[in-house]
Amino acid sequence: MTDFTGPLATFDHALSIATIPDAPFDALLKLTRETVGVKLFTFMTADMKTELAQRSYTSHPDDYPVSGTKPITYDSWFETVHKDRKSFVANTLAEIATVFPDYELIGRLGCGSVINLPVVLGDTLVGTVNMLDEEHHYTPERVAQAQGLLSLPAKAAYLASRALQASA
Repeated sequence: MTDFTGPLATFDHALSIATIPDAPFDALLKLTRETVGVKLFTFMTADMKTELAQRSYTSHPDDYPVSGTKPITYDSWFETVHKDRKSFVANTLAEIATVFPDYELIGRLGCGSVINLPVVLGDTLVGTVNMLDEEHHYTPERVAQAQGLLSLPAKAAYLASRALQASA
């Protein structure tokens, strides 16, 4: 049974009082920090019609700003996250370097492990929650916790943020 007295209750309350588009993701970041742990957190949207990805939220705006788009790259990461709709997990900077060209910046920020959690709505991948922390942080137990605990809140945060953008 889900515990609605701790971090999940705090997330639920924050979502219910959100008035700006970043507030749902602020709440998701807080939930992630309190449960799975995260140093660097971003949310990327994916538009498969235009084949473009866009960072729509970031915990580190100076290093990873919310601006512009980038083409979706068809590689092993794409196969795992977009096609198979499974989390991509890497637990060393060397593993991260095989798929992310910004691995040096990731390392400078003290990160060396990552989980990219797919967010799927209406059988369409709409984005990913990207969690990064120190090397070997995302143990199999933490990965299972992220997948089990954060999937539904990630969908709620995405939808709430979009609704708040539309009403602005």
